Amino acid sequence: YLQLPADLTKMHLTDNPHPQVTHVPSSQSGCSIASDSGSSSLSDIYQATESEIGDVDLTGLPEAPVDSEDEEEEEDEDIDRTSDPLLGRDVVRECLEKEPADKTDDDIEQLLEFMHQLPAFANMTMSVRRELCSVMIFEVVEQAGAIILEDGQELDSWYVILNGTVEISYPDGKSESLCMGNSFGITPSLEKQYMNGVVRTKVDDCQFVCIAQQDYWRILNHVEKNTHKVEEEGEIVMVKEHRELDRSGTRKGHIVIKATPERLIMHLIEEHSIVDPTYIEDFLLTYRTFLTSPLEVGNKLLEWFTVDSLRDKVTRVVLLWVNNHFNDFEGDPAMTRFLEEFEKNLEDTKMKGHLRLLNIACAAKAKWRQITLQKPSRDSPLFFSLLGGSDKGFGIFVETVEIGSKAAEAGLKRGDQV
Repeated sequence: YLQLPADLTKMHLTDNPHPQVTHVPSSQSGCSIASDSGSSSLSDIYQATESEIGDVDLTGLPEAPVDSEDEEEEEDEDIDRTSDPLLGRDVVRECLEKEPADKTDDDIEQLLEFMHQLPAFANMTMSVRRELCSVMIFEVVEQAGAIILEDGQELDSWYVILNGTVEISYPDGKSESLCMGNSFGITPSLEKQYMNGVVRTKVDDCQFVCIAQQDYWRILNHVEKNTHKVEEEGEIVMVKEHRELDRSGTRKGHIVIKATPERLIMHLIEEHSIVDPTYIEDFLLTYRTFLTSPLEVGNKLLEWFTVDSLRDKVTRVVLLWVNNHFNDFEGDPAMTRFLEEFEKNLEDTKMKGHLRLLNIACAAKAKWRQITLQKPSRDSPLFFSLLGGSDKGFGIFVETVEIGSKAAEAGLKRGDQV
């Protein structure tokens, strides 16, 4: 059994960044992104070091206890009911038809989950969406061709289409069609505003939510007080939103909602707020959408590793990366070289505990594969070297592979066990 060396206590990972997952009814679910989608945290790696290496498995989170058959049947029925889209819309409509003062927290969460899918709410922060959901009023126009707003009419609301299509006919003869998720009406200002064009329904049963001008202006202007903008050389490079996770006010802080790619990478080694404990996991899950190559992150991590104060943080990022997304390294020769260089850095700095964790994570994620390497003759060089054997007391491993050789092309990698 492995004993963890003392230097691992510096990483402060005793607090599990993934809280225990519990079943949340659909009526209580919000639209925050869950970071527990099959990935495991560093605490899982730590637990693995306390068991035999041969039994290490870091592939997922702990399984929930098995329920009885009757309970499973009831849960299946609940899932069927909540997964029905028509029933879901009925629940949302019930929430919408209530007066703003009568809406409960559960009603607002239901509306929030539905509204965040619509384009009109796409660029708004979570707190702004929640405030808008608490004051919105539901309206239905039964017949097609009904005029909603006349040209030149004074505006007093912001409208979002939930069902149906409307057409805006402008005075110059042009027209525009708006469908589900689009919005029209006032801008967030208290000045008098007037409609440019005629708005009429194109189909029967058009449904809208309306938000009064006073509320719309108040909520959208409040967001400025609720956000913190980080500027560099006169340009905004990061926007953080202040959030409170409970009403007691004990769990509150700033969460990153926008940033340049460079700033997002830099935030990996900065202090993370109590309301954003899984920033690293979220970044590693999504970086492909805004970075052209993972080496942009890898090169920065190698650069930061040379700074003593950042070494533990960099190692934490790499361990999570290997543990949660091993394919990033296994399928990319450049990233494999990055991992080898990082491993050498751990050896040079005598961070043996961290090196052991890295090796355990790599071993647990490794997969069986068959490689065929053809030689022109029996005496031709192999272009790789082996280490180990029965006389050494452990298995046979590939120690080095010559870059650009036939062995490398065939897919042989340093650390492979034969």
